[in-house]
Amino acid sequence: MLRQARLPPARTLPPMLTYSVATLVGFVLLMWGADRFVVGAASTARNMGLSPLLIGLTLVGMATSGPEIFVSVAASLRGDPALAAGNAVGSNIANIGLVLGMTALVMPISVRSVTLRREMPTLLAVTLILTMILINLRLGRVEGTLLLVTLVLVLYWLVVIGSRSGESDPIALDYASEIPGDVPMRRAIVWLVVGLLTLLAGANLLVWGAQKLAIAFNVSELVIGLTVVAIGTSLPELAVSLVSAFKGEHDMAIGNIIGSNLFNSLAVMGIAGLIHPAVFDRELLTAHLPVMIGMTLALFLMTYNFGGNSRIGRIEGVMLVGAFICYHVWILTR
Repeated sequence: MLRQARLPPARTLPPMLTYSVATLVGFVLLMWGADRFVVGAASTARNMGLSPLLIGLTLVGMATSGPEIFVSVAASLRGDPALAAGNAVGSNIANIGLVLGMTALVMPISVRSVTLRREMPTLLAVTLILTMILINLRLGRVEGTLLLVTLVLVLYWLVVIGSRSGESDPIALDYASEIPGDVPMRRAIVWLVVGLLTLLAGANLLVWGAQKLAIAFNVSELVIGLTVVAIGTSLPELAVSLVSAFKGEHDMAIGNIIGSNLFNSLAVMGIAGLIHPAVFDRELLTAHLPVMIGMTLALFLMTYNFGGNSRIGRIEGVMLVGAFICYHVWILTR
């Protein structure tokens, strides 16, 4: 009888490398998908006749939070609302500490927009509302509904702000120059759909990899959401803010951060509560939410100048990045 030749065993990647690659590829898909989604959504709205300022205050803010929203949906559907909550809170911290801090280090930012000065109290109020809703460490369907109702009210207020502000507002001019005006409706819709599908694929891949990494490193999904996932999903905001600052569009650099944090607090957390109710560890209330409030308050004090023009210089940038690094060192060394 002829002996059957034995094939060598198929080589497989080590599990840790597989999880890391999946997480990295998920980040890349989220960044590219978010960019295409912003182009598609903004171009579609502009073709429908909406003003660039209203598009920038509403749709662009929602689109830049696309990675966080899709990660929240994917994590909640997989039964992991802690990862969704950590992503929302951690992204808000990263947007101010890392994104704004790095942008100010590279290029000091001047805030001239009246619209931004009207938005800042809204962000501070939303941050406090989120903290009050989570005071009992529970995020259920009632709390999720309250957050989404608040989101509708905030969107209405942003439309009112946009209507009161003239098109000569510096941030309106920034949005007018950046939002594409020559994209045909059919192409805009194609990019919108492609962006949505890519965000969905990237979010599922990222959440799977992040969950496996949390198990491998024996840390909670909340910590993974606050650190790895939050930083990764904030990369689109970092890219947009740096490019805007280099172009001299300082108000838009901050406006993107404000809009993203509003949607993170209301849409991301609200959707997570609706899909999968959860009860969190006490450290969310005693450790992480106070950091988010402190970062938001620092942004408010740096930008809300009652006299008019305000400036975030390199010293403020060092302070923000330093606080961000200290916070993450504290998390990782606990």
